[in-house]
Amino acid sequence: MSERPEEPSQASDAESLLPIDEHVEEGHDAEGRKVRHRGIYLLPNLFTTANLFAGFYSIINSMSAQSALAAGDAASASKYFGFAAIAIFVAMVLDGLDGRVARMTNTQSAFGAEYDSLSDMVAFGVAPALLAFAWALGDMGKVGWMVAFIYVAGAALRLARFNTQVGTADKRYFIGLASPAAAGVVAGIVWAFSDYGIQGSKMSFLVALMVAAAGMLMVSNIKYNSFKEFDLKGRVPFVAILVVVLVFAVVFSDPPRILLLAFLVYAASGPVQYLLHLRRDKTLP
Repeated sequence: MSERPEEPSQASDAESLLPIDEHVEEGHDAEGRKVRHRGIYLLPNLFTTANLFAGFYSIINSMSAQSALAAGDAASASKYFGFAAIAIFVAMVLDGLDGRVARMTNTQSAFGAEYDSLSDMVAFGVAPALLAFAWALGDMGKVGWMVAFIYVAGAALRLARFNTQVGTADKRYFIGLASPAAAGVVAGIVWAFSDYGIQGSKMSFLVALMVAAAGMLMVSNIKYNSFKEFDLKGRVPFVAILVVVLVFAVVFSDPPRILLLAFLVYAASGPVQYLLHLRRDKTLP
Protein backbone atom coordinates (compact mmCIF):
# COMPACT_ATOMS: atom_id res chain seq x y z
CA MET A 1 0.00 0.00 0.00
CA SER A 2 1.60 3.25 -1.07
CA GLU A 3 1.88 6.08 1.39
CA ARG A 4 -0.07 9.22 0.67
CA PRO A 5 2.16 12.27 0.29
CA GLU A 6 1.89 14.80 3.08
CA GLU A 7 -0.42 17.63 2.23
CA PRO A 8 1.12 21.05 2.69
CA SER A 9 -0.22 22.97 5.63
CA GLN A 10 -2.54 25.89 5.14
CA ALA A 11 0.12 28.17 6.58
CA SER A 12 2.71 27.11 4.00
CA ASP A 13 0.12 27.46 1.22
CA ALA A 14 -0.66 30.98 2.39
CA GLU A 15 3.03 31.87 2.57
CA SER A 16 3.63 30.58 -0.96
CA LEU A 17 0.79 32.73 -2.27
CA LEU A 18 2.02 35.92 -0.60
CA PRO A 19 3.66 38.28 -3.10
CA ILE A 20 5.83 39.73 -0.31
CA ASP A 21 8.46 37.54 1.32
CA GLU A 22 8.06 37.06 5.07
CA HIS A 23 11.03 38.52 6.96
CA VAL A 24 12.96 35.98 9.05
CA GLU A 25 15.70 37.18 11.39
CA GLU A 26 18.13 35.18 13.52
CA GLY A 27 18.73 36.15 17.12
CA HIS A 28 19.40 34.76 20.57
CA ASP A 29 17.06 34.05 23.46
CA ALA A 30 17.65 34.86 27.13
CA GLU A 31 19.79 31.72 27.53
CA GLY A 32 21.99 32.54 24.55
CA ARG A 33 20.53 29.95 22.19
CA LYS A 34 20.15 30.86 18.53
CA VAL A 35 16.52 31.36 17.52
CA ARG A 36 14.73 32.49 14.37
CA HIS A 37 12.17 35.27 14.58
CA ARG A 38 9.51 35.68 11.91
CA GLY A 39 8.10 39.11 11.06
CA ILE A 40 9.07 42.57 12.31
CA TYR A 41 8.23 44.66 15.35
CA LEU A 42 5.42 47.04 14.47
CA LEU A 43 5.67 49.93 16.95
CA PRO A 44 9.26 51.17 16.46
CA ASN A 45 9.06 50.62 12.70
CA LEU A 46 5.92 52.75 12.54
CA PHE A 47 7.97 55.67 13.87
CA THR A 48 10.72 54.89 11.35
CA THR A 49 8.16 54.80 8.53
CA ALA A 50 6.81 58.16 9.68
CA ASN A 51 10.38 59.49 9.64
CA LEU A 52 10.76 58.23 6.06
CA PHE A 53 7.45 59.81 5.07
CA ALA A 54 8.50 63.17 6.56
CA GLY A 55 11.68 63.10 4.48
CA PHE A 56 9.72 62.21 1.34
CA TYR A 57 7.18 64.96 2.10
CA SER A 58 10.05 67.44 2.38
CA ILE A 59 11.33 66.39 -1.06
CA ILE A 60 7.86 66.81 -2.60
CA ASN A 61 7.54 70.31 -1.15
CA SER A 62 11.01 71.30 -2.37
CA MET A 63 10.00 70.25 -5.88
CA SER A 64 6.70 72.13 -5.55
CA ALA A 65 8.58 75.24 -4.42
CA GLN A 66 10.86 75.02 -7.44
CA SER A 67 7.84 74.75 -9.74
CA ALA A 68 6.25 77.77 -8.04
CA LEU A 69 9.44 79.79 -8.55
CA ALA A 70 9.50 78.84 -12.22
CA ALA A 71 5.91 80.09 -12.48
CA GLY A 72 6.83 83.37 -10.78
CA ASP A 73 4.79 82.64 -7.64
CA ALA A 74 7.27 83.63 -4.93
CA ALA A 75 4.67 83.58 -2.14
CA SER A 76 3.72 79.96 -2.78
CA ALA A 77 7.38 79.03 -3.13
CA SER A 78 8.16 80.45 0.32
CA LYS A 79 5.26 78.45 1.76
CA TYR A 80 6.48 75.21 0.18
CA PHE A 81 10.05 75.84 1.33
CA GLY A 82 8.76 76.33 4.86
CA PHE A 83 6.80 73.06 4.71
CA ALA A 84 9.87 71.24 3.41
CA ALA A 85 12.04 72.54 6.25
CA ILE A 86 9.42 71.80 8.91
CA ALA A 87 9.10 68.23 7.62
CA ILE A 88 12.82 67.70 8.22
CA PHE A 89 12.50 68.89 11.82
CA VAL A 90 9.50 66.59 12.29
CA ALA A 91 11.64 63.75 10.96
CA MET A 92 14.23 64.52 13.65
CA VAL A 93 11.64 64.09 16.39
CA LEU A 94 10.45 60.81 14.90
CA ASP A 95 14.02 59.60 14.47
CA GLY A 96 14.68 60.25 18.14
CA LEU A 97 11.56 58.36 19.14
CA ASP A 98 11.93 55.13 17.16
CA GLY A 99 15.15 54.04 18.85
CA ARG A 100 13.94 54.97 22.31
CA VAL A 101 10.64 53.17 21.78
CA ALA A 102 12.51 50.07 20.61
CA ARG A 103 14.76 50.10 23.69
CA MET A 104 11.93 50.79 26.14
CA THR A 105 9.77 48.00 24.69
CA ASN A 106 12.71 45.63 24.10
CA THR A 107 11.92 45.44 20.40
CA GLN A 108 15.36 46.18 18.92
CA SER A 109 16.23 44.24 15.78
CA ALA A 110 18.78 44.21 12.97
CA PHE A 111 15.95 44.94 10.53
CA GLY A 112 14.92 48.01 12.53
CA ALA A 113 18.49 49.31 12.63
CA GLU A 114 18.92 48.98 8.86
CA TYR A 115 15.48 50.45 8.14
CA ASP A 116 16.24 53.40 10.43
CA SER A 117 19.53 54.07 8.65
CA LEU A 118 17.90 54.03 5.20
CA SER A 119 15.12 56.33 6.40
CA ASP A 120 17.71 58.71 7.85
CA MET A 121 19.47 58.81 4.49
CA VAL A 122 16.28 60.06 2.88
CA ALA A 123 15.22 62.47 5.64
CA PHE A 124 18.65 63.86 6.61
CA GLY A 125 20.69 63.22 3.48
CA VAL A 126 18.67 63.60 0.29
CA ALA A 127 15.88 65.89 1.56
CA PRO A 128 18.12 68.68 2.99
CA ALA A 129 20.40 68.62 -0.06
CA LEU A 130 17.46 68.92 -2.44
CA LEU A 131 15.94 71.66 -0.26
CA ALA A 132 19.16 73.69 -0.35
CA PHE A 133 19.53 73.11 -4.09
CA ALA A 134 15.95 74.17 -4.84
CA TRP A 135 16.18 77.27 -2.65
CA ALA A 136 19.67 78.61 -3.38
CA LEU A 137 22.21 76.27 -4.96
CA GLY A 138 20.39 75.76 -8.26
CA ASP A 139 21.40 79.25 -9.39
CA MET A 140 25.09 78.29 -9.09
CA GLY A 141 24.98 75.74 -11.91
CA LYS A 142 27.45 72.85 -11.63
CA VAL A 143 28.95 74.26 -8.45
CA GLY A 144 25.52 74.14 -6.83
CA TRP A 145 24.80 70.49 -7.52
CA MET A 146 28.38 69.55 -6.61
CA VAL A 147 27.92 71.18 -3.21
CA ALA A 148 24.61 69.38 -2.77
CA PHE A 149 26.31 66.09 -3.65
CA ILE A 150 29.08 66.74 -1.11
CA TYR A 151 26.37 66.96 1.53
CA VAL A 152 24.59 63.79 0.34
CA ALA A 153 27.85 61.84 0.22
CA GLY A 154 28.80 63.12 3.67
CA ALA A 155 25.48 61.93 5.08
CA ALA A 156 25.85 58.49 3.47
CA LEU A 157 29.40 58.06 4.74
CA ARG A 158 28.42 59.31 8.19
CA LEU A 159 25.57 56.81 8.48
CA ALA A 160 27.72 53.94 7.17
CA ARG A 161 30.48 54.74 9.67
CA PHE A 162 27.97 55.01 12.51
CA ASN A 163 26.54 51.58 11.66
CA THR A 164 29.99 49.97 11.75
CA GLN A 165 30.82 51.56 15.12
CA VAL A 166 27.68 50.47 16.97
CA GLY A 167 28.68 48.66 20.15
CA THR A 168 32.29 49.90 20.11
CA ALA A 169 32.11 53.71 20.11
CA ASP A 170 31.75 55.82 23.26
CA LYS A 171 28.02 56.51 23.52
CA ARG A 172 28.69 59.89 25.14
CA TYR A 173 30.00 61.28 21.86
CA PHE A 174 29.32 61.28 18.14
CA ILE A 175 32.33 61.06 15.83
CA GLY A 176 31.52 63.71 13.29
CA LEU A 177 28.40 65.86 13.13
CA ALA A 178 25.30 63.65 13.31
CA SER A 179 23.22 63.71 10.12
CA PRO A 180 20.07 65.04 11.88
CA ALA A 181 22.08 67.97 13.26
CA ALA A 182 23.56 68.71 9.83
CA ALA A 183 20.05 68.57 8.37
CA GLY A 184 18.93 70.98 11.09
CA VAL A 185 21.52 73.53 9.96
CA VAL A 186 20.42 73.32 6.31
CA ALA A 187 16.68 73.25 7.00
CA GLY A 188 17.06 76.03 9.57
CA ILE A 189 18.77 78.35 7.09
CA VAL A 190 16.07 77.85 4.47
CA TRP A 191 13.17 78.16 6.91
CA ALA A 192 14.55 81.19 8.75
CA PHE A 193 15.16 83.27 5.63
CA SER A 194 12.35 82.07 3.36
CA ASP A 195 9.97 82.86 6.23
CA TYR A 196 10.93 86.51 5.70
CA GLY A 197 10.43 86.17 1.95
CA ILE A 198 14.18 86.31 1.25
CA GLN A 199 15.10 84.50 -1.95
CA GLY A 200 17.88 81.95 -1.80
CA SER A 201 19.47 83.28 -4.98
CA LYS A 202 20.63 86.29 -2.95
CA MET A 203 22.46 84.01 -0.49
CA SER A 204 23.78 81.30 -2.81
CA PHE A 205 27.44 81.64 -1.85
CA LEU A 206 26.75 81.65 1.91
CA VAL A 207 24.39 78.68 1.63
CA ALA A 208 26.97 76.78 -0.44
CA LEU A 209 29.59 77.33 2.27
CA MET A 210 27.21 76.20 5.02
CA VAL A 211 26.02 73.11 3.15
CA ALA A 212 29.55 72.06 2.19
CA ALA A 213 30.75 72.64 5.76
CA ALA A 214 27.91 70.52 7.15
CA GLY A 215 28.79 67.74 4.71
CA MET A 216 32.47 67.82 5.68
CA LEU A 217 31.75 67.94 9.40
CA MET A 218 29.69 64.76 9.11
CA VAL A 219 32.74 62.79 7.92
CA SER A 220 35.24 64.51 10.23
CA ASN A 221 36.76 62.93 13.34
CA ILE A 222 35.60 65.81 15.53
CA LYS A 223 33.73 64.73 18.65
CA TYR A 224 30.26 66.02 19.46
CA ASN A 225 28.34 65.49 22.68
CA SER A 226 25.56 62.96 22.05
CA PHE A 227 23.56 63.82 25.21
CA LYS A 228 22.74 60.11 25.48
CA GLU A 229 23.86 60.02 29.11
CA PHE A 230 20.59 61.63 30.18
CA ASP A 231 18.29 59.02 31.74
CA LEU A 232 14.74 59.93 30.75
CA LYS A 233 13.31 57.14 32.91
CA GLY A 234 15.10 58.16 36.11
CA ARG A 235 14.20 60.80 38.66
CA VAL A 236 15.34 64.36 38.07
CA PRO A 237 15.22 67.54 40.18
CA PHE A 238 11.92 69.42 40.04
CA VAL A 239 13.64 72.37 38.39
CA ALA A 240 14.33 70.16 35.34
CA ILE A 241 10.69 70.32 34.25
CA LEU A 242 10.82 74.11 34.54
CA VAL A 243 13.86 74.17 32.28
CA VAL A 244 12.02 72.00 29.73
CA VAL A 245 9.03 74.35 29.81
CA LEU A 246 11.34 77.34 29.34
CA VAL A 247 13.07 75.69 26.38
CA PHE A 248 9.74 74.96 24.70
CA ALA A 249 8.60 78.54 25.30
CA VAL A 250 11.77 79.98 23.77
CA VAL A 251 11.62 77.68 20.72
CA PHE A 252 7.95 78.37 20.03
CA SER A 253 8.47 82.12 20.35
CA ASP A 254 10.28 82.08 16.98
CA PRO A 255 10.84 78.50 15.74
CA PRO A 256 12.77 79.22 12.50
CA ARG A 257 15.36 81.54 14.01
CA ILE A 258 15.70 79.75 17.38
CA LEU A 259 16.16 76.33 15.79
CA LEU A 260 18.68 77.70 13.30
CA LEU A 261 20.65 79.33 16.11
CA ALA A 262 20.56 76.15 18.22
CA PHE A 263 21.83 73.91 15.43
CA LEU A 264 24.49 76.41 14.35
CA VAL A 265 25.79 76.57 17.92
CA TYR A 266 25.83 72.78 18.17
CA ALA A 267 27.56 72.40 14.78
CA ALA A 268 30.20 74.96 15.80
CA SER A 269 30.71 73.42 19.26
CA GLY A 270 32.69 70.49 17.84
CA PRO A 271 35.36 72.50 15.99
CA VAL A 272 35.58 75.00 18.86
CA GLN A 273 36.20 72.24 21.42
CA TYR A 274 38.68 70.61 19.05
CA LEU A 275 40.68 73.84 18.68
CA LEU A 276 40.60 74.47 22.43
CA HIS A 277 41.87 70.94 23.00
CA LEU A 278 44.75 71.51 20.55
CA ARG A 279 45.63 74.79 22.22
CA ARG A 280 45.58 73.19 25.66
CA ASP A 281 47.86 70.38 24.48
CA LYS A 282 50.37 72.90 23.07
CA THR A 283 50.52 74.86 26.33
CA LEU A 284 51.17 71.75 28.43
CA PRO A 285 54.88 71.13 29.20
